[in-house]
Amino acid sequence: MERTLFSPSLSFFRLLVFACLTLPLMAVQLIAVTFNLSLQRNLPFWYHKRVCRLIGIRIQRRGRISRSQPTLFVCNHISYFDINILGSLVKASFVAKAEVARWPFFGWLAKLQRSVFVERKRGQAANHRDSIGGRLESGDNLILFPEGTSSDGNCVLPFKSALFAVATLKPRGEPLTVQPVSIAYTHLDGMPMGRALRPFYAWYGDMELGSHLWQALGLGRVTVVVQFHPPVTLEAYGTRKALADHCYRKVSEGVASALAGRPQHHQDLAAAPAGGSETPVTEGT
Repeated sequence: MERTLFSPSLSFFRLLVFACLTLPLMAVQLIAVTFNLSLQRNLPFWYHKRVCRLIGIRIQRRGRISRSQPTLFVCNHISYFDINILGSLVKASFVAKAEVARWPFFGWLAKLQRSVFVERKRGQAANHRDSIGGRLESGDNLILFPEGTSSDGNCVLPFKSALFAVATLKPRGEPLTVQPVSIAYTHLDGMPMGRALRPFYAWYGDMELGSHLWQALGLGRVTVVVQFHPPVTLEAYGTRKALADHCYRKVSEGVASALAGRPQHHQDLAAAPAGGSETPVTEGT
């Protein structure tokens, strides 16, 4: 990456405004969560839209967002920015690994968004299902990253079928709606973002969070394609492994299409349920 792409002053400005926006709203959200106010669901949605605009994220949304409540959105995971991007598109909480709750500052933000923290260890499928079940029963939408970790953004890692144990639940007596979602970071300042630039937004492996965030915030405007594929239920596939395989296929196809600059699949539009917009929508700066 050429050094001229990075602006320390831009990074400092964005961090400063982020702090001025976030810290007061954390207190407001704490009150909303404590007293179970409806604001606890609406404020994060509003907040994430402002953060995306602040840090220069331009979102191209494709497909129709499920209107069923609750819906389990399953998405590939590339960066901590995924939280702001998805949080600006759907009113939902995240299913996060347990160690996130212990992170300084970002762990507090996750708790205030009412994230569900789970131990991602072998044999924990039943515990995941039980810890998430109550939230779904109350009608809360949830966002799950079934890769179990973040990737470099060039491909989708295999989905862990154990994390789909929650799909066996029937909140309010109805099969749980599961919607696959693809996310891809495609352009920087309008220019295609190849493999050389994508790691400046993708956070994976043993990358240090502070330095990575500082550098990413000092870059320009990034375009992110988010594709919502047709919702499904476990009943259509029989087993959670078959459901996981289907979601993995759809998400992988969506990421590959976005990175190659191909348009949305016509079959996705044809299969999408009524409601919402089928036309690609651009949001943010």
